[in-house]
Amino acid sequence: MSNTLTKADINITDLPEEYRELQAVVREFANEVVDPVSAKHDREHSFPYEVVAQMGELGLFGLPFPEEVGGMGGDYLSFGIALEELARVDQSVAITLEAGVGLGAMPIFHFGNDEQKATWLPDLTAGTRLAGFGLTEPGAGSDAGATRTSAIEDGGDWVLNGSKQFITNSGTDITSLVTVTAVTGEKDGRKEISAIIVPNDTPGFTVEPAYDKVGWNASDTHPLTLSDARVPQGNLLGEQGRGFANFLSILAEGRVAIAALATGAAQGCVDESVRYAKERTSMGRAISEYQAISFKIARMEARVHTSRLAWQAAAAKMVKGLDYRKDAYIAKLISSEAAMDNARDATQIHGGYGYMNEYRVARHYRDSKILEIGEGTSEVQLMLIARELGL
Repeated sequence: MSNTLTKADINITDLPEEYRELQAVVREFANEVVDPVSAKHDREHSFPYEVVAQMGELGLFGLPFPEEVGGMGGDYLSFGIALEELARVDQSVAITLEAGVGLGAMPIFHFGNDEQKATWLPDLTAGTRLAGFGLTEPGAGSDAGATRTSAIEDGGDWVLNGSKQFITNSGTDITSLVTVTAVTGEKDGRKEISAIIVPNDTPGFTVEPAYDKVGWNASDTHPLTLSDARVPQGNLLGEQGRGFANFLSILAEGRVAIAALATGAAQGCVDESVRYAKERTSMGRAISEYQAISFKIARMEARVHTSRLAWQAAAAKMVKGLDYRKDAYIAKLISSEAAMDNARDATQIHGGYGYMNEYRVARHYRDSKILEIGEGTSEVQLMLIARELGL
């Protein structure tokens, strides 16, 4: 993919050819590679290593990174397009990519020094290794500033103690590290929160058993424990005391990606509902001929259209170097609600079949709720939007 994508004058109503070509490639991959094994991995709660490997070979983990660090020379719009196409058929696969790139590799790309980038990025952008983002704690979710995990300097090392929860991509066989936020001191009466790279083979760093989740069953998610986990001082990521601020910027980018993923989920519900409504008959007619069904699907399509415009507008601003934060908050809010609303409506349209896990809409129904919670709840997005308005 050409570096010119990062300079494109993006018109969200008419994407340049490079983006449309990427969309077609990922759509084919989603239909032919991801979809056939989606129900199996969901049922077995198994991580799709074979799918992830092929995503790496396709270059998806390197999409928004420059070629000099092993990337594909794309941007967040191209990344979002890929996420949308994957989420259409399998949200677990899409979130594995989103977290691997946005939460795993991006902090190192943005804030790492040359040595850290050289050590970790080649494998992360190739998709041969994954990384996690250790922000959330049992007592620090939406209020991530309440971090209690500590990191104390000792003999040229950081000694970390604490716990993290709901950490994606933290316990796979190909996970290489988790970047964690930790309190490294106090300044002006406030906690000094820094970010520190913790390799997965660090003594004292324990990946606890995986969660038993409602959805995203093929996504890897674990609580983590740090008990006198010792890493070199050189594992400090970015400036000491700037870890929380830096991670907030990562979350802003991630909200654009999650909005794209949610839009894909909402689109998948439309696709399945249109197909089913044309095939399913009731009282001698295809149910698509009943206005109650066709109007419900039309409203679902309107939600998708609005969500897509929102996330692509935010991504376009990001690519152009403009302030995109409010756009990201809005996109994340409306797209996550669209995914949940469409999943509910699609399940209703499918009737009893919509409650069977082998049907894609049933998996979307279970998967979509987390989109209104993760990467900042809907309430947090409303708070941030209000704040941008000066309220």
